[in-house]
Parts: sequence; C-alpha cells; structure tokens
Amino acid sequence: MAKIRNDYESSWWPRLIGWISGGSDELDRDLEKTLEEGEEAAAPEGDHHEDYHFTERISAAEKATYDRLFAWSRNRGAKLVRWFYRIASVLICVSIIALLVVTAASLPPFGDPSNPANNEVSQRYIEQGMQETGAVNIVAGMILDYRAFDTLGESNVLFIAACSVLILLRVPGNKSGAPTPEQLEAEADDRMYEPKNDMILQHQAALLVPLVLIYGIYVIMNGHISPGGGFSGGAIMGAGLILYLNAFGFKKTGRFFRYGTFKTISCMALSFYALSKAYSFFTGANHLPSIITPGTPGMLFSAGLIPYLNIAVGLVVCCTMYAFYTLFRKGDM
Repeated sequence: MAKIRNDYESSWWPRLIGWISGGSDELDRDLEKTLEEGEEAAAPEGDHHEDYHFTERISAAEKATYDRLFAWSRNRGAKLVRWFYRIASVLICVSIIALLVVTAASLPPFGDPSNPANNEVSQRYIEQGMQETGAVNIVAGMILDYRAFDTLGESNVLFIAACSVLILLRVPGNKSGAPTPEQLEAEADDRMYEPKNDMILQHQAALLVPLVLIYGIYVIMNGHISPGGGFSGGAIMGAGLILYLNAFGFKKTGRFFRYGTFKTISCMALSFYALSKAYSFFTGANHLPSIITPGTPGMLFSAGLIPYLNIAVGLVVCCTMYAFYTLFRKGDM
C-alpha cells in the first residue's frame, strides 16, 4: 500500500490535469482526503485487501479529475480557445500587413533607371549567366540556378496542392482491395460520361499521344538550350495523359499510371531536386569545390544540374496535372 501511495503522490499527471482545469487546490485536497481514507480503512482486512480499496479510491479520484477536465474543455476551455484563435488570427494578419506595407514603402521608386534591380541583377543574368550556369536559355539558368530555391518551393506547392485535392476528393477504398460502395457509385457515374469506344477519338489519340509525350520530353530536355523547361514540358505531357484517358478510359490508363505511380514519381522527383540543390547550396555557401560543372554551353548534357532539375520539375507537373483531372472527374486514379 505504501508503494502505491508513494507512486501516486510522486505522479505529476494528476497535478497537471488539476492545474489545467483551474482547480489544483481542490484536487490536492481530494487526493489527500482519498489517501487518508485509504489509510484508515486498511487494517482489519489485510494488506492485499487494503491495497485494493486504496487503488479503487485512487481510480475514483482520477475519474472525477477527468470529468472536471472534460467539462472544462467543453465550456470554459472551448471559449478560451475560440478567443485565442480570433486574437491570434488578427495579430498574425496585422503583423503580415504591417510587414508588407513597410517593405513596399522602403522599395526604390518604380521605373527609376538607377534602381539596383534594373542595373545589377538583370545585367548579371544577361552578361554572366551563360558563363556561370552553362545554360543558353537565360530564363532556365535564372529559375533553376540563381533562383533554384524558389523553384523548389513552387514544385512543393504543386505537390501540396495535389495532396490537398487527394484528401478532399479521393474516394476511400478498402485495405483488402475490394471496391467500396462509394467507389462503385463513382465508377458508375463516370461511365455515363466516358466515351463508349469512340473509334475516331481512339485512333486519333493512338496517333497523337505518343507525339505529344515525345514533344513534352523534347521541351524538358532542351529547356536549358532553347525556350521550354520542366513546367511547360510537364504540362504538355500531362495533357497527353489526359487525352489518352479520355480516349481509352481508366482501365487501360491504369495499366501504367495509378495512384502508386503518382506517389512514387512525385516523391522521388522532389527528393532528387531537394538533395541535389542542397549539395549546391552547401558547397556554394561555404566556398567549397563542387563536382558539378557548367559544361559546354549548347550541348544537351551541359549547364550542370539544370537538365536533371528540369526532368524532376516536369515529372511533378505532369503527375499533378493528371492527378487533378482524375480526382475532379472520378475521385480516383
């Protein structure tokens, strides 16, 4: 019995709950009273029975504490949380607005030819961009080398948007793989609008989809040499997948592109982008020698990591476009 009493007295959990519920003094008095009653009722029935009754009283005290905590959370606690949420929202919004206003007020006048943004940054991109990045396309060198951190954020925004749409629109399924009533209903609803073996559409899609995908790959791979890149090439490839889906349906498209495909490709592409640019950021910030070289401008495999980053961005854009279309159409891939 003494061991149970000592363990309970040394426990911080009941005191913490009492403090949160705003009744710590009352809780301490209840616990002391329970301990005293347990000690007084012990002697006649033996040590084992005494421990049982004492533990029972302790459980009753804990239950009362939990009941008070639950009542507090439903009444006073809920009001406090709502007020805190409102006050915090106002403070955060006011702080962001004030920060943006102060930042905008401190910017140099728009259009002034002496502004640093007009005579230093753009001049650096134009005059030294090819030498420093190895990219003939100045835009590709800017967004995937000088501003690669921003582009990583943009790619992650696409991935987060796709995850949000998945959470909101994806029809839940069973772990066993058997279709749920919701999935069967979505499938039946989609079949009302899906083309019923339209031979003209299928023959045209069989001809155009490979050309569209090849052109998308060309735009991605030559993004550092000519106009293009991962965003535009990924959009072209996504359009090709959507065309194939409209022509042949989910069953045939699911042979090579499913939810697991989207998840694997997106995660691998974003991980490669983040890890490769983390290496560049680390070596550049610490003035360390890097194994990544600009190469010969104009060649396919040049411009350092830019071609590979274009591939990663293109895959993310392609998968995100296709995922958006399938989720808005049927709620699944």
